[in-house]
Amino acid sequence: MVKILITMIAAVVISLPSAAQQERKFIRGGNDLFNKQDFEKAEVEYRKALDTEVKSYEGAFNLGDALYKQKKFDEALQQFQSLAQDEKDKERLGELYHNIGNTLLAMNKLDESIEAYKQSLRNRPNSQETKYNLEFARKQKQDQQNQDQNQDQNKDQQDQNKDQQNKDQNQDQNKDQNKDENKDQNQDQNKDQQDQNKDQQNKDKQDQDKQNQDQKDQQNKDQQNKDQQQQDQQAQPKISKEDAKRLLEALEADEKKTQEKVQKDKVQAQKAKKMKIEKNW
Repeated sequence: MVKILITMIAAVVISLPSAAQQERKFIRGGNDLFNKQDFEKAEVEYRKALDTEVKSYEGAFNLGDALYKQKKFDEALQQFQSLAQDEKDKERLGELYHNIGNTLLAMNKLDESIEAYKQSLRNRPNSQETKYNLEFARKQKQDQQNQDQNQDQNKDQQDQNKDQQNKDQNQDQNKDQNKDENKDQNQDQNKDQQDQNKDQQNKDKQDQDKQNQDQKDQQNKDQQNKDQQQQDQQAQPKISKEDAKRLLEALEADEKKTQEKVQKDKVQAQKAKKMKIEKNW
C-alpha cells in the first residue's frame, strides 16, 4: 500500500507542471492571435487555458478583453465583474474596474462607467489612462446633457411654432370665414336692396302709367264732352246772347273743376310716391 501511494503521489506531482505548461501555452497562443486582431480565435485559446486551469487570472482577464474586442459587451462586462468580486489585489482591481468602465462606456452607460473609473482610481490612483478615460466619460455625459437640452429646447420651439402656425391658420380661416360671411351678407343686402328698388321702380311705373292713363281717359272724356256739346249746340236752335254767355260760363266752370280734379290727383300721386320712397325699409 505504501508503495502504491507513493507512486500515486509522484504521478500527481509530475502532472502539476504539465497542466501549468498547457495553460501558459494556450495563453501565449491566445495572445499571439489577439495581437494579430483575430479576436475570435484568441477567445477560443483563452477558454482552453481556463479549461486547463479554472483559476487562471490571466486567462480570464484576457478572455474579457477578447470578448470586448468582438463587441460582446455584455459577456465582457460579466467576465470582468466576476473577476472583481473575489479579487483583493489593488493593482488588479484597478485594472478590472478600468476595463469595466471601458465596457460600460462602449454600452453608452455613462453614469455607470464614470463610477467604475472612480473605483479604479481608488485602487490605482496614479493611472493616467484611467484619469483620461474618466474625464472623457464626463465630457460625453455633459455633451449628451447639452444635446438633450438642445433637443428639448428645439422641441419646445417646434411646439411653439406649431401652436403659432395653428393659431395663424385658425385666424386666417376665421378671417376668410368672416370675409365670406360679410361678402354673403353684403350680397344678400345688395340683392334685397336691388329687389326693393326694382319693386319700387315697378310700383312707380305702374303709378305713372295709371296716372297717364287717367289723364288720357280724362282728356278723351273732355274731348267727348266737348264734341257732344258742339253737336248739341249745332242741333239746338240758336240761343240768345245771354243764354250763350251762361252756357259758356257753365262750360268754363266744368272745365275748371276738371282741371282742379286732375291737378289734385296729380298732387296726391306725387305725395304717395314721396311717402313710399322715404319709407324706412
